[in-house]
Amino acid sequence: MITRFKDRRDAGAKLAEKLYHLKGEDILVLAIPRGGVIVGDVIAKTLDSRLDVVCPRKLGALGNPELAIGAIMHDGTYILNENIIRMLRIPDNYIKEEMERKKQEALKRLMLYRGNDRYELDNKTIVLVDDGVATGATALVAAKWLTMHNIKRLIIAMPVGPPDTLERLRQFGEIVAILMPYDFGAVGEFYDDFGEVDDSTVLRILANY
Repeated sequence: MITRFKDRRDAGAKLAEKLYHLKGEDILVLAIPRGGVIVGDVIAKTLDSRLDVVCPRKLGALGNPELAIGAIMHDGTYILNENIIRMLRIPDNYIKEEMERKKQEALKRLMLYRGNDRYELDNKTIVLVDDGVATGATALVAAKWLTMHNIKRLIIAMPVGPPDTLERLRQFGEIVAILMPYDFGAVGEFYDDFGEVDDSTVLRILANY
């Protein structure tokens, strides 16, 4: 029984086994950088499919940028956690400023990794992948954005995530996950090696596709 992963490539291999039946279909693996690109690389190679990236950015709370109050895509598609916003009494003007700042950041990262913001998604089976989800804000907004396009099917593939987050993602597509622990602290706890991934690694992987 699997309880953790050696590293992101190991996680990708375990997910690829569960996705192998898709081989031969018109599939696009869309990874959330940076760590998701390593996982996605293994899946794309196994399925003989293309690999690309989407760059959602987390919207951080006022005074606590690590706490997600939502997330946004490069084109302004967003989700907000209204409960947290209400509880922390986060002012509207801060949310607007944070959304604009993170939208620009998302676009900047997109340009770094792929040079443009145009996607050909029509009638494709999309496998959205990251190295795991905690609150799931970035995966949720990416999934929402994808369902606004004329895609054929969305599969959200995550090595690890808490059941409540995976259930929220299910509204947008099918879920494929390896570990769904109720006792969940952080994604990195489920990896032996969860080292930082830099931009040069992402660019090197994407150059092969």
